[in-house]
Amino acid sequence: MEFPELATRLGLALALGFIIGFERGWKERAEGEGRRAAGLRTFSLIGLLGGLFGVLSLEGDRMLIAAGFLTTGAVMAAFIWRETAHEGDFSATTLVAALVTFALGALAVLGDMRLAAGAGVATVGLLAYKTQLHGFLARITWDELRSGLLLAAMTFIALPLLPDRAIDPWGAINPHQLWLITILIAAVSFVGYVAVKLAGPERGLILAAALGGLISSTVVTLTLSALAKSNPARIGLLAGGILASGAVMLARVVVLAAALNLSLAASLAAPFAAAALVQALAAWLLIGRDRRNGIGDPARLVHKNPFLLSEVLRFGAMLAAVMLAAGIAQSFWGNAGLIAVAAISGLADVDALTLSVANMGPVTALGVVAVLLCVAVNTLAKCAYAWIEGGTRLGLALLGLNVAAMGVAAMAWMLMPAALVMI
Repeated sequence: MEFPELATRLGLALALGFIIGFERGWKERAEGEGRRAAGLRTFSLIGLLGGLFGVLSLEGDRMLIAAGFLTTGAVMAAFIWRETAHEGDFSATTLVAALVTFALGALAVLGDMRLAAGAGVATVGLLAYKTQLHGFLARITWDELRSGLLLAAMTFIALPLLPDRAIDPWGAINPHQLWLITILIAAVSFVGYVAVKLAGPERGLILAAALGGLISSTVVTLTLSALAKSNPARIGLLAGGILASGAVMLARVVVLAAALNLSLAASLAAPFAAAALVQALAAWLLIGRDRRNGIGDPARLVHKNPFLLSEVLRFGAMLAAVMLAAGIAQSFWGNAGLIAVAAISGLADVDALTLSVANMGPVTALGVVAVLLCVAVNTLAKCAYAWIEGGTRLGLALLGLNVAAMGVAAMAWMLMPAALVMI
């Protein structure tokens, strides 16, 4: 190894120890000199020490690194034991951080510097966010923990076992891709649920409604519409929340399409961005008018954990049915068949049809139109649901604004260059 590279690697080892020591020293900055086992200088030296042992091991003798690691750990354990006995603190974090710092210093010299730097930043993050992480653990429930474990099992156990090929005569159902899409939808739903919970009820109805668009804008519509009957003076607030969830839903569709088909996402981006802008502006105006009239104490949204195995399997079955129907319809009836499936699917859900089209291969104008139609049907269907559940005032307000949003989306689609549509 040439000297300039070796010096850079040792510098990285020292820098990694420095940033970890900076965080440790900042946490204990109120302690007097000599009253803590390790701080800024100690961790900087441990990082450099790991790097120096890495230099000594360049010829291939890894026993030196093992000896240095064990010796550093033993010395740090002795000092931290004395500190623990004096203060009654049973935390092992400082000792583990010291061992990680030594290992990062050695990795900076012997391995990929990018990996060492990334691991160092992750280490500092875990140390710095102690309060927030412990607070999160205090708030999390067993059902939520189980959901996270279920997501991990779906991703790392079930997914690799599924065949990555079509298993039906029409080439519509690929078990591996179908399960991957199901995982993606479930993960988006769970992230939205966690975000709502972390934001807390004090953030109010609007933030919860907007984030609810990550889970299901239809559920948000039904939930807020049910509040309209008992809160007739808050129609503007409730309509604004529903529109905000619709705008987030449009963004979600583009992101989900991009996960499988960037060309489809590029074709949908302009019309959906235009429609989302109209919905977001309308929501802002309605909420602002309601605020000027005095919101009072708005009702809160209560989100249930959406990541239940029964719900995941139900969505997977629905997605498989839509994909199979789309494949059969296109095979037997061509363009008219796919358009009919899109219109019917939009009455309940937009994700299944969107991901089915994204999974069909190269994007076509027909596929883009099918997704646009599905979203338009879903948006107008939610107006009907709001009308039935929340009354005429709410239904009419949403109908007019959503028709305008879909009209703007259609104009944006028609004005797009043909080359962009067929990317």
